[in-house]
Amino acid sequence: MRLKHAINWHKGLTAIFVLGLMVAYQNFTVGAWVYLALHGTYGILWLVKDRIYPDRQWEQEITIGMGVVTFVLLGLYWVAPFLLIRSGVVPPLPLVAGAIACNIIGVFLHYTSDAQKYYTLKYNPGLITEGFFAKCRNTNYLGEILIYSSFAVLTCHWAPWLILATFFSAVFVPNMRKKDQSLSRYPEFASYQMQSGLIVPKLVNLGAWSNSTQTDAQSSSEL
Repeated sequence: MRLKHAINWHKGLTAIFVLGLMVAYQNFTVGAWVYLALHGTYGILWLVKDRIYPDRQWEQEITIGMGVVTFVLLGLYWVAPFLLIRSGVVPPLPLVAGAIACNIIGVFLHYTSDAQKYYTLKYNPGLITEGFFAKCRNTNYLGEILIYSSFAVLTCHWAPWLILATFFSAVFVPNMRKKDQSLSRYPEFASYQMQSGLIVPKLVNLGAWSNSTQTDAQSSSEL
């Protein structure tokens, strides 16, 4: 089997799992419905993305045992809806609005940047330094973090934040570092790395600002 099969099963079953929790705990409050809409839609969009512009890193062959382990680990993301729906906590409406806004921004960054990466590399292989990747080398991961942050916000519990931090440090960061090592084979990567952030967009070119400051200082001293 391929790694994406375990991932796709988890994404596809998320809406069913959350709805099952709502029925089991008879929790049909606004928080539960909003969570179902956000996380369930995210899973459906993931499956659509895999059909239209799949990510090559999930195409690797793995054993069935590794697939089961992957599915179980991804199941940690289901802790958030379990805690929310079992507790019966109803998030305040301003918190719900914030979670929805965070989710929309995350979905936009995640899926559109993945689309740019897929189609750019398909027709023009090389280093991508424009569009969503002009100021951030991992816009897709930034979007995914915002998506899961929106789920944690709705839950009103510390555990989903801990799980997200664990995935960030154990999976996201190593993958981003590995990507940087791969991209370093391009001669122009050094300058691109200076003007882009690893995951937080670098909106100000500190190197250019420093050079400008030094130039201004030198000009002032000459005067």
